[in-house]
Order: sequence, then structure tokens, then C-alpha cells
Amino acid sequence: MRKKNVYLSLNYVASYLLMGVFTFPAVWIILTAIRPDKEVNASPPVWIPETVTFDAFAKLFGGNTSTGSIPFHDYFLNTIWIALLSTVFSVMIGTLAGYYFSRHHSKRANAVFLSMMLARAIPGVALSLPLFLVFSKIGVLDKISGLVIAYTALNIPFATWLMQGFFKEISIELDEASFVDGCSMWGSFAKIALPLTLPGLSAAAIFTFLTVWGEFQISSLLARTVASKPFTVGLFDFTTQFTVDWRGMAAMAVVMIIPSTLFVIVAQKWLIRGLTFGASK
Repeated sequence: MRKKNVYLSLNYVASYLLMGVFTFPAVWIILTAIRPDKEVNASPPVWIPETVTFDAFAKLFGGNTSTGSIPFHDYFLNTIWIALLSTVFSVMIGTLAGYYFSRHHSKRANAVFLSMMLARAIPGVALSLPLFLVFSKIGVLDKISGLVIAYTALNIPFATWLMQGFFKEISIELDEASFVDGCSMWGSFAKIALPLTLPGLSAAAIFTFLTVWGEFQISSLLARTVASKPFTVGLFDFTTQFTVDWRGMAAMAVVMIIPSTLFVIVAQKWLIRGLTFGASK
């Protein structure tokens, strides 16, 4: 028992240390956003702010920072629309594709599925220039619709792979039983298979939303003006030729962290409900 208690204690200590390492950058960003200007570049660094000020947030929400006018509200709405629409389309298409590949096994289907997985392995930076050229020709460059199309296409392979694994866990006998009871293919999918894969839907939605929310490489080329810039690209507005507004940049970064954190919390609740619902069935 003593060895077991020591082992558990070491595990807890190691876990808390790792959590501290991973959360330190986020904590430092929050402290930078609420500390006075004189402490931002202080040497040695001031770990705990002597005074707390929210001037950076007030200037950010008002649209005025030390580097000029920042269209914060436009960046916020652009990011929300891009992330939500990309998540909905990616999960919807990936779910349908995953169900198809889990129920149809052929050389052609396997080849298409493998091609989708290999396409997902291509890094985003390699796709930036081709997407820029294609989108400029079809007229969706520097538009929210263009970014939604790009992010949806990039996240469909992962959603398909994840949902295909969940649908495979559902016995095909359930589909056959629903057909005997008069269900069509779509009826079996909507009433039998889909409710049992709520955990997969939640996981795919979490991954897609967080990926789109923090993506920079593609959006830095496809988003050129305020009409389509998300938060990640808008952060560069705090930099000028000679100065950087670190407090303003940190304040916007804090605002970026809050919605994604809330989304994960809500999605985790749905994940637990989905697991319970699937187990009861």
C-alpha cells in the first residue's frame, strides 16, 4: 500500500507539473493583458503584476489601440462565422461519408477513402499558394465564403475517418433489423446509426472548430482585408515598423481563448450525454 501511495503521488506531481508547463503561456498572456505598460518589457520580468488594469480591453473593444484603430468587432464576427460554418459543413459531410465507407466495402471505395486520408497529410502551407491562385480566379479571394470552403475541404478527411470508425462499431445487424421494420437507408441512418455516434460527432466538432479557430497559414494568404480577416491574422495589426503593442495583442489573444474554451466545455457535456445515450441503446 505504501508503494502504491508513493506511485500515485508521483503521478499526481508529474501531472500537475505538465499541466503547469502547458498552461504557462496562456497564463502569461492573461497577465500581460492586465499589467501596466511599464511591466511588459521590464528586465528582470515582473511575474505578478503590481497593479491590475483593464485599459487594453477597453481600448480593444473601443477600437483604439496604441498602434491605431483595430476593427475588433469585424475580426470577431469573421472568426465566429468561419469557424461555425466550417465546423457544420465538415461534420455534416464527414458523417455522411463515414457512414458510406463503413457500410460499403469495395476496391473503389477503399481507394477513395485512402486518397482522402493522404490528402489530409498535405501541410496547409503547401496548399496556400494553389488556393490563392484558384480562389482569385473564381472570385472568392478575401471572402468569408472562400475561407469556409478551404477549411471545410481540409477538415472533411478527418471527420470522415473519425465517423467511419464509430459507424464500424455499430453492428450491421441493427441496420438489417431496421430494414425489416420498414426503415429506408436514410431512416436507418437517422434513427439508428446517427444517435449512437454522438460521441464521434462531438469529437469531430471539437477538433474542427479548434483547428479553424487557431489556423493562420492559409488565412494569412486568403484573407487580405477586414472583410474576411479572422483573429489570427488581425493580431498583426498590433505591430508597426518600430513598435509592438504587446498588451493589445495579449488582450485580443485572451478574447480568442474564451470562446474556444467555452465551446470545448459545452461540447464535452454533449460528449458525455452521447456516451450515456449510446450505452443505453
